[in-house]
Amino acid sequence: MNIRRATESDIPAVLKMLSQVLELHADIRPDIFIPNTTKYSAEDLSAMFLDDSRPVYVAEDDGGVCGYAFCQLQDPPFTSTMIPHKIMYLDDLCVDESARGKHVGSALFEHVKSEAKRLGCYEVTLNVWEGNDKAINFYRFMGMKTKETQMEYILE
Repeated sequence: MNIRRATESDIPAVLKMLSQVLELHADIRPDIFIPNTTKYSAEDLSAMFLDDSRPVYVAEDDGGVCGYAFCQLQDPPFTSTMIPHKIMYLDDLCVDESARGKHVGSALFEHVKSEAKRLGCYEVTLNVWEGNDKAINFYRFMGMKTKETQMEYILE
């Protein structure tokens, strides 16, 4: 398996996986997510793939691109009250349905950690939707711990 920065030729495979992620989220939260859409368009991806502050990594095996990790380099939001540090925010990680169970996600996550360290980041952070138990368990298995909890009250 090879993990590298995403390129223009990866867009069709990434769009396919973005659709898989969206459908998962639409099943968990149909009140928020619109089925049969994707988070980013092909045009969005073209620009993102060139942006060093938002690196996108892909995993490929003999069958082609089988996973991705969308990242963002960030500063802490409360800089006047926090020690300055750089954050690697993992915006989205997906393994194609056909490649799940083959340690692609683990390899991508380890690559993100290595890149974050190389870029001088203090930590890797992410958000997971409540109800996405497989993702929550995966990230816990990878050593992540809950940092803070975002709560909601839906107004009806």
